[in-house]
Amino acid sequence: MDITVRRNRNLAIVGESGCGKTTLGRILAGIIEPSEGSIEIEGKELGKLERRELAKVVQPVFQDPYSSLNPQKKVRRIISKPLEIHGMPHAPEVLAGLLEEVGLTPGHDFLDRYPHELSGGQRQRVAIARALALRPRIIVADEPFTGLDPTLQVQVINLMTSLQTKFNVTYVLISHDLSVVRSLCQEAIVVYLGKVVEYGRVEDIMNSPAHPYTSSLLASFPAGTPEERNWIDDPPLTGDVPSAIDIPSGCRFHPRCPYAVESCRSVEPDLLDFGRGHLAACPVMWEKKSVPAN
Repeated sequence: MDITVRRNRNLAIVGESGCGKTTLGRILAGIIEPSEGSIEIEGKELGKLERRELAKVVQPVFQDPYSSLNPQKKVRRIISKPLEIHGMPHAPEVLAGLLEEVGLTPGHDFLDRYPHELSGGQRQRVAIARALALRPRIIVADEPFTGLDPTLQVQVINLMTSLQTKFNVTYVLISHDLSVVRSLCQEAIVVYLGKVVEYGRVEDIMNSPAHPYTSSLLASFPAGTPEERNWIDDPPLTGDVPSAIDIPSGCRFHPRCPYAVESCRSVEPDLLDFGRGHLAACPVMWEKKSVPAN
C-alpha cells in the first residue's frame, strides 16, 4: 500500500512488540534499506539522497536516550557535531540556545555535562535538540516516552507539540501507547507481523476500530477503576506474535483472531475502505459493517 505523511500531520506507527514498527521507522529514517518498495520525500527517492542531504530532511529520536548519546562526549560535542559536519554555526551561544528551545535552561549550564549527569527526561531533551539541530522536515521518534514517568511524558509531549509549530517539523511516532498517539498524532497505521492492517485518522481508529487486532490493542489498555479492568482476567488478545520467518498463510492475524473464518486461513486480505479514507484488512468486519441495520 501507499502511505503518505503530510506536512504537519503527524503519523503514528502502532503495534505490539515484534510487529515490525521499529524496522519500518528505521527504513523511513534511512538507517536501513527496504527489501522492496520505495520511499519518496517531496518527490525525491530516499535511497538516492546523499547522506548529507538526507540528514537535513529526516532525523531519528531513539527510544533510549542513554544508549543513543555517546557517554564519552559532553553535551556540547553531542549537539555541535552535526552542525560542524554541515558547516553550520555552532558557537556556544548557538548550542545553548538550542538546548533552551527544548527546555534545558540556562543552556550554558548543560553544555559541559556528560549524559550520565543528566536525568532521563533531560537526556531525551538533548536527543531532541540534536535531532532539531539541522532543522529537518521529519523526525522519526521511536518510543520516545518509554522509561519516563507520567509527569515527564506529558512535559515531553507538550514540548514536541510546541517545537512542531516553531520548527515546522512533522513527526512519525512509533508507539504502543495509544494515549500518547491520541495526544500527538492525527493519522495512524497499525502494523501486525510486518503488514499494515489498518490505516486512517487517529480519531476514527480510536473510536471505531475496523480490524480485530486494533480492537484488541485498544481493549488491552487500562481504563477506569481497578474493579472495571476485567481484561486482566480475560485478556482480549492471547498468544505471541508468530515468527517473522514462518508467517501464517492467509490473514497473518487469523491464528489469534476471534472472528476468523475459513477463508481467513487461505486468503491474504487487501485493505478495504471503511469510509473517509479509513482502511482495514479485514473482509469479515467489512461485511458486518456493510450489512444494513434492521
